[in-house]
Amino acid sequence: MDKQFLVDCDFLSPAALAHKHRLEQNPDCRTDHMVYLPGMERLNSDICAQVIGQMQDFTDSDYTARDVQAALAHEVCTPTDFQALLSSAAEPFLEEMARRAQWETSRHFGNTVYLFTPLYIANYCENYCVYCGFNCYNQIKRLRLERPQLEQEMQVIAASGMEEILLLTGESRAYSDLEYIGEACRLARQYFRLVGIEIYPVNTDEYRYLHECGVDYVTVFQETYDSERYAQLHLQGPKRVWPYRFEAQERALRAGMRGVTCSALLGLADFRRDALASALHVYYLQRQYPQAEFSLSCPRLRPIVNNAKISSSGLGERQLCQILCAYRIFLPYVGITVSSRESAAFRDGIVKIAATKVSAGVSTGIGDHTHKYHAAEGMQPSGDEQFAIADGRSLPQVASAIADAGLQPVLNDYIYV
Repeated sequence: MDKQFLVDCDFLSPAALAHKHRLEQNPDCRTDHMVYLPGMERLNSDICAQVIGQMQDFTDSDYTARDVQAALAHEVCTPTDFQALLSSAAEPFLEEMARRAQWETSRHFGNTVYLFTPLYIANYCENYCVYCGFNCYNQIKRLRLERPQLEQEMQVIAASGMEEILLLTGESRAYSDLEYIGEACRLARQYFRLVGIEIYPVNTDEYRYLHECGVDYVTVFQETYDSERYAQLHLQGPKRVWPYRFEAQERALRAGMRGVTCSALLGLADFRRDALASALHVYYLQRQYPQAEFSLSCPRLRPIVNNAKISSSGLGERQLCQILCAYRIFLPYVGITVSSRESAAFRDGIVKIAATKVSAGVSTGIGDHTHKYHAAEGMQPSGDEQFAIADGRSLPQVASAIADAGLQPVLNDYIYV
């Protein structure tokens, strides 16, 4: 993928284009993406240095077929083995990797596949991320669900049989403040057994507050672990601060969260390096917080409102399968989530090999569950979606496909006593 594609002015709105030019002409007005803003908590942790050091040392061409064969022969996959499995040299060994990954998945997770659905509750955002449909300069319909709408959406989702929900917002403290998110989490706890959040990063005490409101786990996409590329793509807003985002999962774990998910948005930078860093992030967190549950996600770029040209070209399903197999071999105990960004055919295949969790009944719009599945005359239209999904199947359809593959769809694996 052309690294300049996403910041090419031809595909930006007029307002975004004008602002981009101002930033280019006056670079001193652009904040340093490595400097914390006032109020941002800074951790005394060495995890970032370990992850980024190994990522920067990775050179794809250093690995050979012999390195890949040696990695597959080892009973325990080391970080060096993992790098070999991610390299281009491993592509001809995809069948062998898939068989090893399938064996590891079966050994540690049995034949179960977990199901969840995301609920987008607001799409206001203060950040200018040029690849995201929610970015503050994209001209979309903005909406925040208030309590009656939140409850209606949750009732619709719960009625489908879903027991795990992931609440998402755009990154705006002004429109989605901590109290608003906390109220949504308390409400979700009344309808669902497991509640996750994917919101803007917050400080440890704020994650602790959300945990008290009923949150079980936290998902944060680093987007890209390449800090220089990150600066090119995140031109404005609190999200521009790369290290504060990197440390979000560790702050959540210090706050007592049951689990966290790490990921890069594959396609923004060198996907092999980003996949390496994502897994190493989990690897080192796991050693410092062994009591927690960890997951990896593997989202690829998707088209957005006002820019259907955005895609993860150059990163096909074969390469994505290689990444997921390498994840499973390296981190056999870690959950792997494959979202509705991927096609139904790919998801139905990868759950037989490496993935342990998939979404179902998905909408990335605001208020879309009620609007899509229970449309009624006079109903308020939804807010615009963050990105276009590839698999729009309902919970019964996804569960049926899992069962047809000889696997067991699971809605909940945790009971509070």
